[in-house]
Amino acid sequence: MKTIEPTPTPRAFLSFATLLVGVCGIIAWRYLPQMDSYEQGILLASTAGLIWLGWRWPAQQVFLPVCATLAWLATGLYAGDLARAQQSFWLKYVLASQSAVMWMCVLFVLATLLYWIGLLRRSITALSIASGLTWAAAAAALVALLVRWHESWLIGPDIGHIPVSNLYEVFILFCLITALLYLFYEARFQARNLGAFVLLVICAAVGFIVWYSLDRQAHEIQPLIPALQSWWMKIHVPANFVGYGAFALAAMLAVAQLLARHGILASRLPSIETLDEVMYRAIAVGFLFFTIATVLGAMWAADAWGGYWSWDPKETWALIVWLNYAAWLHVRLVKGWRGAILAWWAVVGLLVTIFAFVGVNMFLSGLHSYGKL
Repeated sequence: MKTIEPTPTPRAFLSFATLLVGVCGIIAWRYLPQMDSYEQGILLASTAGLIWLGWRWPAQQVFLPVCATLAWLATGLYAGDLARAQQSFWLKYVLASQSAVMWMCVLFVLATLLYWIGLLRRSITALSIASGLTWAAAAAALVALLVRWHESWLIGPDIGHIPVSNLYEVFILFCLITALLYLFYEARFQARNLGAFVLLVICAAVGFIVWYSLDRQAHEIQPLIPALQSWWMKIHVPANFVGYGAFALAAMLAVAQLLARHGILASRLPSIETLDEVMYRAIAVGFLFFTIATVLGAMWAADAWGGYWSWDPKETWALIVWLNYAAWLHVRLVKGWRGAILAWWAVVGLLVTIFAFVGVNMFLSGLHSYGKL
């Protein structure tokens, strides 16, 4: 099993860290009067976390500044006037949030097709291009979210909010996080052909985004409902979606492993041991962040509703998801289980997670009924 440890260049990392500290300072200088102590803490923690990420994953030393620069150019083109989204060529066709989402969708679909071409034809060139397209799609997703955040503030100070408040926004976040998690493991294990499977679940999310935009006009920015007007949302939702993205990644690798075990595409995929190891690492990361998100959600509930737990359907199914992956990790680490049974378990786990996230919104009601389709 081949892994490649990232080797950051000290000078490049120092420049990256200095840039992030400078951006943090500018944000604090401009918006400190509008931020409470919790939001100031989130800003400092986010800066420290991104600096650590840049050290552990040197590719982020390029990715994050490029995305931030594109988002900054977009805010400059707006010049404080949301109507310029239809007047400026670059906003209308490239950098406005909806335009960036369109590019994200197109790039993910193209990347998926090329990953499959590369897998089936053993084409290193196709796989390389697919990986580049995935990076570009992830950049489009991050730029879309950053610009959408700015656009919400242009509508009005009482409307402005971090874009993780509805299904449209969080599905974009899901695409971004899942893609970045995959790209990390792709580089670490030198296994670009895994993208053929992982990007299928991202394409499913892309399909939902397109349908939700066309059928429900979900791309339109709406004011936050009172239940979501909290700084807790800024940390609870992103942590949740690191978990969701990691679980989705693990499930698609489980599908690849099950196929390989039956001799399907086995010669074109990494070894079963590698697939099993990446699946395990993804679930471990997902479980960590989902645990953090669940604890944060309980604290948010206590702040908003006066109790940490109310057995609301959303909370109950979140607990089911947590117990499912806790049991998966237990039998792997303590009981030593390996093989097809854990792969099938990971696939079923994703189905449980999907119901907990989307199905509960569709079929059940409770304190989280504001998340209905």
